[in-house]
Amino acid sequence: MKLILKEDVEHLGTTGEVVDVKPGYGRNYLIPQKKAVLATEGALRQIEMMKRQAELRAEMTIENAKELADKIEKTSVTIPVTTGEDDKIHGTITTSQIAEALEERDILIDRKKIILDQEVKSLGEYTATIQLVGELKPQLKVWVVKDE
Repeated sequence: MKLILKEDVEHLGTTGEVVDVKPGYGRNYLIPQKKAVLATEGALRQIEMMKRQAELRAEMTIENAKELADKIEKTSVTIPVTTGEDDKIHGTITTSQIAEALEERDILIDRKKIILDQEVKSLGEYTATIQLVGELKPQLKVWVVKDE
């Protein structure tokens, strides 16, 4: 029995793949669980159209990510902190604080995508890497200054 998978099925295949399975497995499990549909001509055409649309969306996403990467590379954020003796800051600067500072500049980045190259425990200039799509990883300058 030939089926088109609607979602990834372990040990069988990935979404959109045409697989050949035993009739009982297809009838009793894959089709009722909505994990697959029969591989008819119409269904195959529909899957191809969906794949092309997904590729177009992915290309548009990559273009948007490149624009965002350029914007991030040209931006630097300043984070004011209270300091103690020897200009040591209380605590450390977190990725959440960097994400909030970016949000003030209308750049929305999830804090989980921000990676600090080193711990920020004193005043100065630091570099954070933002993980966007694929290999796109722009660098962001982070300035930690004394709060007045």
